[in-house]
Amino acid sequence: MSDDEDSEHPIELGEHTPVEGAPLARVASRLHWPIQASEVDRLEGETVLRTPDGPVRLEDLLSEVDETYFATRREFTRHVRDVMGDGPVRTAE
Repeated sequence: MSDDEDSEHPIELGEHTPVEGAPLARVASRLHWPIQASEVDRLEGETVLRTPDGPVRLEDLLSEVDETYFATRREFTRHVRDVMGDGPVRTAE
């Protein structure tokens, strides 16, 4: 498809609704595995994440995780999601 064809059929995404915080996947992608929970906190603890209950700092979520070491990215995201919950992310009004 050429650039001319793209401009003939624009895709409309609807109204822009701002969402506070970063996605967990983005934060996890900046880390290297394996890693200690204290190192995650040192590197990314101040980062605000998007959660179903609104924006929350990662250090607050990590304080509720019982693990002190994450062998893989998958393990880290599973533990953090268990604490932050799963569901639609609250948007700003």
